[in-house]
Amino acid sequence: MVRVLLGLLTGLLAPALSAGELRIGLTDQHGRPVGDAVVTLTPVGGASDAPGEGQTFEIVQSDQEFAPYVTVVPVGATVVFPNRDTVQHHVYSLSRPKKFEFPLYDPGKSAQLIFDQPGVITLGCNIHDWMLAYLVVVSTPHFAQSDATGQAALAAPPGNYTLEIWHPRLSRPVRQTVQLTDADTALNFTLRLRSERRIRRAPSAEGGGYH
Repeated sequence: MVRVLLGLLTGLLAPALSAGELRIGLTDQHGRPVGDAVVTLTPVGGASDAPGEGQTFEIVQSDQEFAPYVTVVPVGATVVFPNRDTVQHHVYSLSRPKKFEFPLYDPGKSAQLIFDQPGVITLGCNIHDWMLAYLVVVSTPHFAQSDATGQAALAAPPGNYTLEIWHPRLSRPVRQTVQLTDADTALNFTLRLRSERRIRRAPSAEGGGYH
């Protein structure tokens, strides 16, 4: 009995594994920094179950554009789509992880949805064809998004992980296995990005909700 109590006490008093910071630097084939890349760390051998339950994120429609352009959320998170524009929108996605549509809704209105499957979801608007955004749903709590300088930072307990880098203009995600310790680590990657192809924005029209 004493041994059992001592074992329990030792477990309670043992310090938690500290997480070192993983710093990622991203440039393209021309040496330019790459923003809006999603970086994830998934433990080798499995992922967390619904790490995003109870979390809420927002993708806004404003000035006839989506903002932000790329959003990353954990599985189980709720995403709210407020229309802060002066016109109607018809938001939809045909992507396999979550096909949906929010038919015509007016300025000031909002819609929301829980995203319960991992994957990349392309967002569009049936009225404004140039509107485009990406929602990346991940099955791990360890994720980050690169900023305009191509930098991203995330932390995870020591162990072996699959590192994945996704970007809208990558032909396929970059993946490699990394071993993390409680010390900080820095990794740099060069990404070969495709040329950007976007539908040109239509000139603004005066009056009416359909422009």
